[in-house]
Amino acid sequence: MIHLTNISKQYGSQILFLGASFQIPAGTRTGLVGPNGAGKTSVFRLITGEETIDSGEITCAKKTAIGYFSQDVGDMAGHSALAEVMSASARTMELGRQIRAMEAAMCEPMEDEAMATLLERYGDAQEEFEHRGGYDLESRAQAVLTGLGIGPDAYGRPVETFSGGWKMRIALAKILTLNPDVLLLDEPTNHLDVESIIWLENWLSEEYKGAVLMTSHDRDFMNRLVTRIIEVGNQAVTTYGGNYDFYLRERDIRREQLIASHRRQQEMLSKEEEFIARFAARASHAAQVQSRVKKLEKIERIMLPPEQKVMRFEFAEPPRSGDDVVALRDLAKTWETPEGGAHPVFSGISGLIRRGEKIAVVGVNGAGKSTFLKVIAEKTAPTSGTAIIGANVHLGYFSQHSMDILDPKKTVFETVAEALPMATVGVVRNLCAAFLFQGDDVEKRIEILSGGEKSRVVLATLLAKPINFLILDEPTNHLDIVSREILLDALKAFTGTVILVSHDRHFLRCLVNRVFEVDHGQLLAYEGDYDYYLHKSGRETITPQARA
Repeated sequence: MIHLTNISKQYGSQILFLGASFQIPAGTRTGLVGPNGAGKTSVFRLITGEETIDSGEITCAKKTAIGYFSQDVGDMAGHSALAEVMSASARTMELGRQIRAMEAAMCEPMEDEAMATLLERYGDAQEEFEHRGGYDLESRAQAVLTGLGIGPDAYGRPVETFSGGWKMRIALAKILTLNPDVLLLDEPTNHLDVESIIWLENWLSEEYKGAVLMTSHDRDFMNRLVTRIIEVGNQAVTTYGGNYDFYLRERDIRREQLIASHRRQQEMLSKEEEFIARFAARASHAAQVQSRVKKLEKIERIMLPPEQKVMRFEFAEPPRSGDDVVALRDLAKTWETPEGGAHPVFSGISGLIRRGEKIAVVGVNGAGKSTFLKVIAEKTAPTSGTAIIGANVHLGYFSQHSMDILDPKKTVFETVAEALPMATVGVVRNLCAAFLFQGDDVEKRIEILSGGEKSRVVLATLLAKPINFLILDEPTNHLDIVSREILLDALKAFTGTVILVSHDRHFLRCLVNRVFEVDHGQLLAYEGDYDYYLHKSGRETITPQARA
């Protein structure tokens, strides 16, 4: 369907692709992976024509409709949520108007030749209208909005009244409702809760028939959907058959084989070069020396790609806390509304968080998960009841709000150094390096950092403190899959207590041994891991069958 052949792309001195080729066949589900800056977003923009290639060729089947969801949603205003979603299908709506106009014209007398021309145009318009799903456009838009968590009561709400995260959902709904032949999805699960992610999985696997090319930091989402992986990096593009887990195994196997071939070639080159050096001055070996020199000149050298930089850290052994970390008794929280009313979030919550537990807080979007963590972290006071912190408990709190309160004018080094007031410059630099801030990167100001970089700064400041109780609100949101795995390993090895909110099911499945569900203002405790919770709560989902 889409073919990229021998493409090259360069920004200044940075070469993204050099003679790279790959294709997106019709109906396939493909994951796009690679380190930050390798060119994943550029692939999307080259396909859509937002950027041009330096050389090579990009071809696409005739009349192929492409839908592109990116993290830049642009301005949204002047429409209701439903109208905004349908606005992306302007071509489909225009076709509908043309069809109705032509049907009206057919009722009027006209020459046979004119009628034949009109009927031909009418047939073409109807064919395209049906291909674009025009007959069920509004009902499809409503179904997609609802699936992404925006129900019928919010269809007519002005789009400008939605927060940034909800606007991202509306932007995603626009692309899905478009029902294009090819979907380009750049991190579609960002800002979605688990229920919406599961809905999107099912929609893409069961309802949508076109091709998908996507990036995602959600390992479960990737594994359940894709059957191909395209890896970008080191100026090349490599295609793997299989899901993300298969790609990891196959990539390691290929790298081991490449290392072995490189080692054998280096041994051979060393022997040849030693022979040339030993006999270069001897006339009796001149022919042999010359022959071997020419042989070496023709050999294509095997190059090993550089190792991808990853976070490298582990939490220091925390001081031991008391057995009872937090005691909750009749806890309740109510927020005041802008109109002066009251919005009850939860009430009557009682329970105990014990030393060494790793607890997931789950629930639908808006259930009060983040508010619950804020109360425990003493960032907001309960309306009634108590949350008593136990003996010798030293807590650390991470949230998206933590990123917002970083001083934008300070550098990475200054921010981390504040958390380690007694540390030497070397210790601070080593901690920064563990979170991928090396060399001049430590002098970057917070205001120019990406979301992922800010997340790493906050995690670094947490690591600097003697914490034995971690309260984490969406710690994985801006981290790529590799960084999530490293954070996961560090938390698994952490001997303190953890309570967290995350929509990354793989992360929860591998980490937690207890689950708190916030549901309709109440808290239900599940005394088991995440799979136990899914089973007991009836929320187990069927993994879509792998496609051939």
